[in-house]
Amino acid sequence: MNNIGKVWELPAPKEDEEFEWRSVVRVGRLIPFGYKQDSEDKDILRPIPEELELLEEAKKYLKQYSYRDVSAWLSEQSGRYISHVGLMKRVKIERKRKREAAAQRHLAEKYKAALEKAKKLEEERLGGKDLKCCTNNTVGKLL
Repeated sequence: MNNIGKVWELPAPKEDEEFEWRSVVRVGRLIPFGYKQDSEDKDILRPIPEELELLEEAKKYLKQYSYRDVSAWLSEQSGRYISHVGLMKRVKIERKRKREAAAQRHLAEKYKAALEKAKKLEEERLGGKDLKCCTNNTVGKLL
């Protein structure tokens, strides 16, 4: 197979999508980029929509530019500093969580199908042995 000379184009991201940013529980000592500490509860982090939208845009730029360049652009645009290492960790964690969520959804579908098959087999009772108890009056199924 010869792929030389072919041009691969990525589909353009949908621009009309709107996100509802949600508050999160604080689990570490650092406040992540795009969030601020709630004034009433120290354990709740409130979203900063402008920063989170810039972060989403910055992820698109990572396909063409380095983490250093994108983090410098993001810091300049938002007015809040984020290092290239911080950006790399944030993107890496989000990708990992997305992969794990997809794997969990896949397993849930697989287990649901297996459960339905198991119920069907129990109803039909294909195969398996039925054991009788020792007394003649009582016959019980152990399986």
